[in-house]
Amino acid sequence: MDVIRIVPLHDEEIARQAPAAATADMTYRGGPLLTSVDAVTVYAGAAWRDDPLATLARDLDAFFDFVVASELVDQLAEYSVSAYPIGHGTHSGSVQLPSVELSTTAADADLRTILQHAISDGTLPQPGPNTLYNLFLPPGVAVELQGARSCQAFCGYHDAIDDRVFYAVLPSPDCAGCSGGRRQLEALTLTASHELCEAITDPVPGTGWYDDTVGEIGDVCAWQTKTVGGYVVQREWSNAARACV
Repeated sequence: MDVIRIVPLHDEEIARQAPAAATADMTYRGGPLLTSVDAVTVYAGAAWRDDPLATLARDLDAFFDFVVASELVDQLAEYSVSAYPIGHGTHSGSVQLPSVELSTTAADADLRTILQHAISDGTLPQPGPNTLYNLFLPPGVAVELQGARSCQAFCGYHDAIDDRVFYAVLPSPDCAGCSGGRRQLEALTLTASHELCEAITDPVPGTGWYDDTVGEIGDVCAWQTKTVGGYVVQREWSNAARACV
């Protein structure tokens, strides 16, 4: 991959350590940042209309309502620059796409097309400079990204379409490597928080805050967790503290 922008599979040894903590040095590369993230949760496929996924979607929406104005986002203020001061965001929308038909494998290009079609037909709100579409997939759907496959190489990722449409992809944690032994909701809030913080600080991967060796602020702290407001989230790298916080 050109840049590191994924949640890797869970590794018990890595989870007990702070990987490369002594050498992590995020530097700003001049690109955009999300100053007040506008999170939109998107649920692809008809399965989200019925339980148990309907309840899971409501729980994920509640998580986003909370997390965009939480202390997790507060700690990202250290990555503000004069043109892009980072502050609290909003969770402005929750959209289901029940007509989307997904096979057992979805390529990133296909997911981009789904988002673009939903934007063009007005199903999704138009993208803005702070909009982040968080695309959740139902169980049984794996994602292929640049030759890698979810549940084999990664658990989630974020990217940008034409450097202006920012999105994160959150496959169902259908394997031990992506659940980390946690309940489905906890596994998803962990992965979603990783991608949220990275998208805020590096929405066009590799052009915001980045370290050429370890990647983005969540990568160096992968699977190191804390609880905020009752939700399991991932710790993020702090240049100021020289640690995962």
